[in-house]
Amino acid sequence: MKLRWFANDDMPINILSRLPAKTLHCIKYVSKEWLNLISDRSFVKLQIKKKEPLSGFFFQEIFQWANNESINSVSYIPVGSDNINVWPTVLDFLPENVVLSSLNNGLLCCRSCLPSSNPSIYVCNPLNKQWMSVEWPEYLPQESNVAIVFDPFENPIDVSTHFKLVAVCNTEIGEDEYCFSFDVYSSKTGLWARSKERCMCNHNLVKNKGVLVEGGVLYWLTDGYQILMYDTQNELSWLVDLPIPSTQFTSVPEMCIGESRGELCYVIVSEDGLQMWVLEDRFAPQWELKIFMPLDELEEENPKVLYGISEKVRSRLCRDELAWMDPLAFKDGKVLFRVSANVYLYEFDIRRMKKLCDVSTLGPKSMYSPIVLPYSMSLVSIGRE
Repeated sequence: MKLRWFANDDMPINILSRLPAKTLHCIKYVSKEWLNLISDRSFVKLQIKKKEPLSGFFFQEIFQWANNESINSVSYIPVGSDNINVWPTVLDFLPENVVLSSLNNGLLCCRSCLPSSNPSIYVCNPLNKQWMSVEWPEYLPQESNVAIVFDPFENPIDVSTHFKLVAVCNTEIGEDEYCFSFDVYSSKTGLWARSKERCMCNHNLVKNKGVLVEGGVLYWLTDGYQILMYDTQNELSWLVDLPIPSTQFTSVPEMCIGESRGELCYVIVSEDGLQMWVLEDRFAPQWELKIFMPLDELEEENPKVLYGISEKVRSRLCRDELAWMDPLAFKDGKVLFRVSANVYLYEFDIRRMKKLCDVSTLGPKSMYSPIVLPYSMSLVSIGRE
C-alpha cells in the first residue's frame, strides 16, 4: 500500500507523524482515509523516527522460590497523567495467560505460563493488539529467559517486521561449574539456532530479564555484581563488572539496569546514596557516574516519602531481608521505585517522586522480585490482528 492520501501535500503527513503513537491509534478511526494513512507501513516508519516517551510499566508478580510455577496476572501502570489507574487486563487479547519476558521498541515478548505441556513464545504489540506465536523448542529448558531484539532502523519495516529472540539458560557443565548458553530465533527464517558462544558464570539472572541497547546488544543483571552481555550480531558474550565492587558496601544495596538514548544505565540505591551510571566501554569496563544524590538530600526533597531513609538503607545487612527502597526498572531518566508498600515514579530531571499505586493493587506477592518492564508505545504492525 502506498500513501495516496495527501499525496500532493506533505504537510498533513509531517504533522500527523509527530503525534504520539497513542494519539494516532485513537484518531485513525476518524475515517477510512485516516485509517489507511496511519496504518500504512511507510507512515509508521516516518512516525517511529520520533522519540516516543515512556508510556508506562508492565508489572507481574512471581513466585520467588518456584522457577516452574507462574502467576498469570499482568498489570499495566501508565505514567504521564494525573489520574493513575492500574490496568489488569491489558494483555487479554492473547490466546492464553503469559509471563512477561522483555520489551523493545514497542514490541512485547512473553511466554506461556508454567507448567505447560505445549509452551509458546508470543511477540505482540499491546497498542494495536497484533501478535504472533513462536513454538518453544523441545530442547530448550523451560526456565530459559527470552529477550526480543527489534530495531526498526536496523531492520526496515516497510515490507514486514523482523526480529530476533535470544533465549539464555545457565546450565551445569561440571562440579560447581556453570555457563550461559544462547539460542537465537530469526523471524526471517522461522528457525532457532544454537550459538557457539558460551559464558562461564556461576551466578543467576535477576530483575528485568533482558535490556537491549543499540547495535543488537543485550544485557542481563546477575546476582553476582556483574552484568551478562550478548552481542547478537557478532555472537559474542561477556561479563561486565559493575562500577562499584561489592566489597565497598557494609549494607546490602538494591539495583537495576535500563536503557537511555541507546546506552546501558545502572541505577543503585546504597548507603552512599542514589546513583546512576552509564556504560561507556563494556570491555574495559568503563562507567561514567552521571547522577549522584546523597540519601539525606534525596529525603530532603521528598520528605513525605523517604522519611528516615539513611537509617533504613544502612540497617539492611541481609539479602533475605526485604529492601525498604527498591529500584524496579529504569528508562530514559525515569525510575520505578517500590518504597515500603507503595510504587513511585522518580524523574531525575525534576528530582521528585510521584506515587502511582499501592503495591497491594498489583497482587499479594508483588513485594518480592516482580518482573517490571518499561514500555513506550509503537504503531509497528506484526503478525495477525
